[in-house]
Amino acid sequence: MRFVAFLDQNNQPALGARIGQEVLNLTALGLPDRLERLLASGEVGMEQARTAIARADVRLPLAGLRLLPPVLEPAKAIAIGLNYVDHAAEGNMATPSYPVLFHRYPSSWVAHGDALVRPHVSEQFDYEGELVVVIGKPGRYIAKDKALEHVAGYSIFNDGSVRDYQFKSAQWMMGKNFDASGSFGPEFVTADELPPGAHGLQLRTRLNGQVLQDANTRDMIFDVATLVQVCSEPFALQPGDLIISGTPSGIGLVRKPPIFMKPGDRCEIEVEGIGILSNPVRDEEGR
Repeated sequence: MRFVAFLDQNNQPALGARIGQEVLNLTALGLPDRLERLLASGEVGMEQARTAIARADVRLPLAGLRLLPPVLEPAKAIAIGLNYVDHAAEGNMATPSYPVLFHRYPSSWVAHGDALVRPHVSEQFDYEGELVVVIGKPGRYIAKDKALEHVAGYSIFNDGSVRDYQFKSAQWMMGKNFDASGSFGPEFVTADELPPGAHGLQLRTRLNGQVLQDANTRDMIFDVATLVQVCSEPFALQPGDLIISGTPSGIGLVRKPPIFMKPGDRCEIEVEGIGILSNPVRDEEGR
């Protein structure tokens, strides 16, 4: 199944099932208004969604909807750094033996179609295409061989990075959390629609149509199961938690000359089997 979050006719958040180029408003049929609440209801909620999809025939055109990020209020959004060998190498960094973890706040991302905002304090606004892992089943100290049972599905993330701020200290938080600097969407795809662990999916990033990142999820240093295992050690993972699984090589910072996103650009992240996350770029206003 494929789910989208959107604003309904009353400008309120709603959850829908995408069927082709149409969307079934599940919230209007009595289901939760956001994905994380549906996931928290477990298999009962997912079965209700399947039943609604099978029975209902009143749908909305996808093209007319204002999309929202697939998960609106994740308890945690854990991002992974240096998870592709070539990306670590291009930055002259050692291949990690343990995942590099940092956090992103929901205020730092926008939905599919909304503008990424380049802050007025920097021109080093870089792109990073990534696969997002969405937790469905809660758990702590999850064994690797059970980890994929806790994954509800997947989406796409642009881990937009303000590079000069990222490297002001040993911690990356500043450069990764400027308001509206990243994006998340366009939809959530259940795990049963993709290979186990989303393994072997092609990932591409295009800036103004030019392919700048071209890799495959099979090249991740730490696979999805390992990431779930590691992230579940310090705290319990909850339905709707996100693991933003890292970017491959090809970032703008290391290119000669560097390529950074600027106003008027459009950045697209495509992950095979999931879709295309597309966003224009604009400058921060009021400065």
